[in-house]
Amino acid sequence: MATFIAGDLQGCLKPLKCVLKQANFNDQHDRLWLVGDIVNRGPRSLKALRFVYERRDHVQVVLGNHDLHLLAVAHGVRKPSKGDTIDEILKAKDCDTLLGWLIQQPLMYTQSQVTMVHAGIAPNWSLEQAQGYANEVQAMLRSSKAPLFFESMYGNEPDYFDESQTGVIRLRSITNVFTRMRFCTASGRLDLTSKGPSPSASELPNPLTQTPEPVDAWFNHPHQIPENHRIVFGHWAALEGRCAAPHALALDTGCVWGGSLTLYELEQDRFFRCPCKNGKPLV
Repeated sequence: MATFIAGDLQGCLKPLKCVLKQANFNDQHDRLWLVGDIVNRGPRSLKALRFVYERRDHVQVVLGNHDLHLLAVAHGVRKPSKGDTIDEILKAKDCDTLLGWLIQQPLMYTQSQVTMVHAGIAPNWSLEQAQGYANEVQAMLRSSKAPLFFESMYGNEPDYFDESQTGVIRLRSITNVFTRMRFCTASGRLDLTSKGPSPSASELPNPLTQTPEPVDAWFNHPHQIPENHRIVFGHWAALEGRCAAPHALALDTGCVWGGSLTLYELEQDRFFRCPCKNGKPLV
């Protein structure tokens, strides 16, 4: 049995099938991990979600920001955004089944020496803390209060997590780290406006002392991750899979934006890629 981890699908089902074929993936014996953003922006969001759901016994998913957005729209607390490709899911006869499964998925998954998240883990969080914070959001999503969370999920403020935060503000702060973070300071203050390979500001004030701190990619800061442990993440297409930090592996290579879809085989430490255009394979 082999474990394969795929970057952001975003409705690009044919590229996923392309890399799985390259890897000789056996969906009866092998495991497929997905770093989140199964849906949206790409051409086949409904088919991609169905494909994953049908193989759910052999698939491990973490939620991404686009997956949460789909759930918020489905709960009637948010209108679709321009460019969304989720309408076919919302109109599908099996919508309730698909989304009932999706909302049960975690924000963080750890197996042995590997942890999978969508965007990252704050540099000032230990793995144990991160799991505890993820559990808080997951408990809300799986409860009858999920609509309250979705109503308050959107927003860049506060742009840091603090242990004293409570309620939906706390859950929003946690969710922003797991599903939207790219750049931050060592103390965990987030730059949530920069999406490219460089931050818009070189410094941000420390949340407690207000003294300026350097802004960098979250994985470049001193971290609390145990030695020999690795964080696998997506979300950041502008990196094009480039991440020199030994404890982090970037898998979003921008398939939906004309890049490629990347599949990583964990045990053999090797990659498979399918170049794409408009969410479809070029090969």
